[in-house]
Parts: sequence; C-alpha cells; structure tokens
Amino acid sequence: MSPAELQAALPDAQRVARPQRLAGGLAGTWRGASTAIAGLTFEPTFYFAGTELRRVEWLADAGALPDHGASAFDALLGWGRGRFGNELASRDPGTRYAAWVAGDTDVYAQLVNGERGASVRLVYKVRQLKDASEL
Repeated sequence: MSPAELQAALPDAQRVARPQRLAGGLAGTWRGASTAIAGLTFEPTFYFAGTELRRVEWLADAGALPDHGASAFDALLGWGRGRFGNELASRDPGTRYAAWVAGDTDVYAQLVNGERGASVRLVYKVRQLKDASEL
C-alpha cells in the first residue's frame, strides 16, 4: 500500500511532522484516528519504507490503569489466539510478549511495565525472511 492508497482507505489519516525512524529505513510518517481496543485508546502509526507500507503499530498508554494494561493485553492475547492460533511467547522482567505468523505478516502484542510507565502495543509488519547469504 502506498501513502496515497492509505489516504484513500483512511481519510482521517494525518501526516506526522516528525516521523519516528526504525531500523531498515522505516519511518512512521502517518498517524490514524484513535481506536478503542480492549478498554484502551490506541494510536495507530503507519510506517513506510520508501513508498510501501511495511508496518502498522497501535500503541496505548496504560500507566493510569490499576493493572497497568494487563487485562487489555490479555484481551489482545485471546483475540490473537482466536485469529492466528497458539502464540510464540516470551517473558522477561517488565514485559509480556506474544507473536504470531500469518502468511507474509508478523503480528505481535506487547505489554511493557517499566520505569517510563506502562504501555500496550499491537504490531502488524511485513515478514522479512533472510537466507544464509544475508546473515
């Protein structure tokens, strides 16, 4: 999807004045309307590499909630299991994480509860496979 196709599909999308930049040349150049998911308000950001949409990230601040977003993460986990099956999970201090693979897309949900506050993130990104020549 190109930026023009994104605008056609989501007329409320707004260009970001100072895009966040990620590895691989990704830039979060567009932001969509806030969306309520699992009791939190998520802000979607659309990341492009050149003129191709490569990642969509929904992020919600959960610091004001008594459970710091744990119930919202659990709801996303249930949704992911229902849609994609069992997850690949990992746990490290302050983070819960679940990931799925759906065709050429990686999907993951993350709950972070650390010194900077708590947040819940849901990400769809284009799967990038590397062969041995790229390792």
